[in-house]
Amino acid sequence: MASKWTELARERQSVWYDNVARPALESGLLERLMREDDVTGGTSNPSIFAKAVQDSDLYDEDIRAADPDDSPNQVFDRLAVQDIQRACDLLRPVWERTEGLDGYVSLEEEADLAYDEEGSVRRGHEIKAKVDRPNLMVKVPGTEPGVAAFRRLIREGVNVNVTLLFSIERYRAVAEAYVAALSERHEAGEPIDALASVASFFVSRIDSKVDDKLAEDSPLRGRIAVANAKLAYADVFRVVFAGEEWERLAAAGANVQRPLWASTGTKNKAYSPTLYIDELIGPDTVTTVPDATLDAFRDGGTPGKTLEHDVDGARRELEQRERAVVSLDEITRALEEDGVKQFAEAYDGMLEAIAGKREQVASG
Repeated sequence: MASKWTELARERQSVWYDNVARPALESGLLERLMREDDVTGGTSNPSIFAKAVQDSDLYDEDIRAADPDDSPNQVFDRLAVQDIQRACDLLRPVWERTEGLDGYVSLEEEADLAYDEEGSVRRGHEIKAKVDRPNLMVKVPGTEPGVAAFRRLIREGVNVNVTLLFSIERYRAVAEAYVAALSERHEAGEPIDALASVASFFVSRIDSKVDDKLAEDSPLRGRIAVANAKLAYADVFRVVFAGEEWERLAAAGANVQRPLWASTGTKNKAYSPTLYIDELIGPDTVTTVPDATLDAFRDGGTPGKTLEHDVDGARRELEQRERAVVSLDEITRALEEDGVKQFAEAYDGMLEAIAGKREQVASG
């Protein structure tokens, strides 16, 4: 029986694997997911890397061979680049077949750069140069300084995955920055057909926060994250990537910046494990999924074009949320701040994992 994931391609939605690290590469898992589930991209982050270092021996030899004077940061940088290069090479045929629209792998900048525009731009170029693959995306948090850094990186020819987006307003700023950067390149006579970007709009974390503020019997529980994402698509993506200015850029070969649905694993066990996949299937989008969600949708998902279904209903749900005195602005601001903190904690945890493994292999 064919995997239900393969049906998403008919709706022009891509599936990216949210667990790119050496175990998925060495075992052939990523290659199998590409073949059987039509996975066409991938993402990584320090949490994924830390777990891979702790739970496998696949990094032991490289960690043992590292210069004793190298810091854990330097060791991570080297190992992460190797993994991302391998993943990019594996996905290169997808990138070539889609003429640069798909087939990307994301590598995240350090969390301490989230509010540092200059540092983010500099680090983005460093990561691009080290990985040296055309289908790399540098992952930059969508804070206000991050949006400014993103615009500069696109202007300077770096593919970017803008992450940690929760609010429609911030997503609009990101989408408009992308168009502005492409326009600047085009007006300067520089090519724009080889650039790509995604905007990672987080889903399940919103329901977790909103549900805490709603009554137990509220019909809005488990509904606001999907409604928020649907309106981001309808009111931002469909508006920004249309009209005379965009058509001029598209004629020069520009790719749309695709919305990427992130945090798609269901946090509340009362909800369907495929909730945030089933409800957000639509054209020119990406869904990024961890292993558990991949397995759940493969067997029990409901493929179909749902993203643009009942947008008016989504508006009503957000209006009802306002009447329930739940401030989505406050929630999304808090989620962005919490997200940056979690990124920082994950990075510190990854450095601790490398230091711990270093001691283990040295004494082993």
